[in-house]
Amino acid sequence: MPMERFIEDALVDAVRRAARAEILPRFRQLDEAEIASKSSVHDPVTAADIGAEAHLRAAIADILPGALIIGEEGVATDPAELDQVSHPGQVVVLDPVDGTWNFSRGLATFGTLLAVLEGGETVFGLLYDPVGDAWISATAGVGTWQVENGLRRRCRIAPPPPLRDATGLHHGQGLTPEEWAAAAAIYPRIGRVTSTRASIWDYWLLVTGGAAFCLNRYLNVWDHAAGVLALREAGGHAALLTGQAYHPAQREGLLLAASSEALWDEVAGLFGPALGAE
Repeated sequence: MPMERFIEDALVDAVRRAARAEILPRFRQLDEAEIASKSSVHDPVTAADIGAEAHLRAAIADILPGALIIGEEGVATDPAELDQVSHPGQVVVLDPVDGTWNFSRGLATFGTLLAVLEGGETVFGLLYDPVGDAWISATAGVGTWQVENGLRRRCRIAPPPPLRDATGLHHGQGLTPEEWAAAAAIYPRIGRVTSTRASIWDYWLLVTGGAAFCLNRYLNVWDHAAGVLALREAGGHAALLTGQAYHPAQREGLLLAASSEALWDEVAGLFGPALGAE
């Protein structure tokens, strides 16, 4: 059953407030002491990530008092928190600043991702752009909507162009040198292959027609749960490169998201054999 609209609106308002209080005041104003590294220098965390997650945890506890909360920064300090993804009750998944690498370097390609799971399945997803104060939200079985400049419109993905004219997004982190070479050999058959370094903008481009597909090695639930729902409700398709259906609890595999199932089949037919995912 879809979540009630007033709860969805309350979650959107909470994300907007967190952005105004914790994220935007630090954008292009970060001190070196407010930036640290997690797994590597390519995986930064900032005071904005930590502050926004704390802000949102408190707000969500008021909006959905019975829900469990999984946040990227919470998992960084307590990995066992991630085991709650398949909890039979309500779970809220947060990425307070998705695209922290971009954010920490003053690039506006970052945002907040929030997903609500019930029984391990995503029922609501939110992709929020703090700089533009715009968002894409999706409700399972209801559709995907974009809100910008006070206007709300339903998102329905148009048929994609031929692959030779299409834009693809490929996040190759985690690939072996051999896999990199095999994937790169396919690039000339695609109009453009690039990377946003932020899952929120991968899915934003897919839902709004700016990109035709995205291939990603890492399956962090906070990166994909909201975006996959938004893509599917807008008419797109996402699955592991092997063809296995995507589920928020998955932690390993290559995830291919595409603007149509037919295009997914075409792209999977190219990258699957190259990356050993047949």
